[in-house]
Amino acid sequence: MPREELVILDCWVSPFCMRVKIALAEKGLEYEAREEDLFGKSDLLFNSNPVYKKVPVLLHQAKPLCESTIIVNYIDETWPSPPLLPPCSYGRAQARFWADFIDKKVFDAGCNIWRSKGEAPEEAKREVIGILKQLEEALGEKAFFGGNTFGFVDIIAVPLTSWFYAIEKFGNFKVEDECPKFSAWMKRCMQRETVAKVLPDPEKVYEFLIMFRKMQGID
Repeated sequence: MPREELVILDCWVSPFCMRVKIALAEKGLEYEAREEDLFGKSDLLFNSNPVYKKVPVLLHQAKPLCESTIIVNYIDETWPSPPLLPPCSYGRAQARFWADFIDKKVFDAGCNIWRSKGEAPEEAKREVIGILKQLEEALGEKAFFGGNTFGFVDIIAVPLTSWFYAIEKFGNFKVEDECPKFSAWMKRCMQRETVAKVLPDPEKVYEFLIMFRKMQGID
């Protein structure tokens, strides 16, 4: 696949962009990542995603695709080997259920902690821990959400963990203490080159959020 056929409108700190980059890496596909300025978005971004006007956008042969979970699905269908979703329809449905759960719950719950003024509310911390405990139950004794193989749900979930260090700092708690199985899964994922190359330094994410809080007048 020539590099110029796949372009991501990207932002280094966005876990949703990270999903697309991990999925492409898992397929062995080359791509060009074009960094977007979140405070001065390009015309290409506005034209490629006129509805939401946000990253990520994947341009495949100049045709735009939006929303990270939809893009990961598209990547898996377009380049079927190696597969990211399970082979059976029930397994695929289950994977999509948990991907949807992660999309609806994890990021927003974390935002309730880092967006809070002063000490993060106990209720916000309890919500994050409760969501992660539900994911621990779904993980069970498996190495990854789909079993022994890193796949679709892992790709949807693991980029969000790049913000956990910041959330722990703002919330004054440790994911590892509350959800050891989930923490062990995070470490397994980070041993994969496709993940380790894409996820940013958690300290840099923390510094970005400190800056962003100041811009938003939270501090």
